[in-house]
Amino acid sequence: MESSSQRSAAPKHGGRPRDPQIDAAVLEATFAVLEETGYAHLTLEEIARRAETTKPAIYRRWPSRQHLVLAALAARLTAARTPNTGCTLCDLNEGINVFIATFQQIRPDVLGPLLADCAADTTLRGVFMATLFDPPRAAVATMLDRAAARGDIRFDIDCGLILDMLGSLVHYRALFGHAPTTEAEVERAVEALMGGVATDYPALLEHSLRMAGHPEAHAAHT
Repeated sequence: MESSSQRSAAPKHGGRPRDPQIDAAVLEATFAVLEETGYAHLTLEEIARRAETTKPAIYRRWPSRQHLVLAALAARLTAARTPNTGCTLCDLNEGINVFIATFQQIRPDVLGPLLADCAADTTLRGVFMATLFDPPRAAVATMLDRAAARGDIRFDIDCGLILDMLGSLVHYRALFGHAPTTEAEVERAVEALMGGVATDYPALLEHSLRMAGHPEAHAAHT
C-alpha cells in the first residue's frame, strides 16, 4: 500500500487531455472558411460552428486568430514533398512547382492581410516566417546543396543569393497575388538562372532531357 507521502509525490495531471479530433476539425474548418471568405472576414464563431466546438476550446489550443490561421496553412504546407532524382534541373523545376501548387490553394487575399496582421508582433512575424517562408526556402536549399555536392554548381557562387532568387518564384506572386506562375515560367526561370551558375549547363540539360525520355537529349549537349 502506498504511504501518504508517496501519494502526494505522484504526478498530478489537471484538466482533460486535448482531443486530437477537435484539433483536426478546427484546422479543416479554418482552411475551408479561408477559401470561402478570405482572411479579413474569417470569424472564430463560424469556425467553431463548422468544427462543432466552441470558441473557448479553440482559444485553449491557439492563443489568437493569427496563430490558428497559420496552423491551418502549415498543415497544408507540411504535406508538400520535394523530389530527389539526382537530376538538378528536374528537381528544381518539380520542387518549385510543388510549392507553387500548394500556395495556389490559398486565396490571394489571405497571405497579404495575414502578414500585415502579424508584422507588428515580433513573435507572430516569426511564426509567419517559420510557417510560410522557411519551408519552401529550406526545400530549395536542400536541392541546391545536393547540386553543389554533385558538382553541378560552380563553387564560387553565393548559394544564399541563388536561393532567394529561386524562392521568390514561390513567394512573390503568392504574397501579392497579382499573377499566376505557370510550369513553363518556372522552367524558363530555372533555365535562365542555372545557365549562369552551373558548371556545365548543357550537360545538366541533356541529363534532364534523358530523364524525361526526350528523343533529342543528345542534341542538347552539342
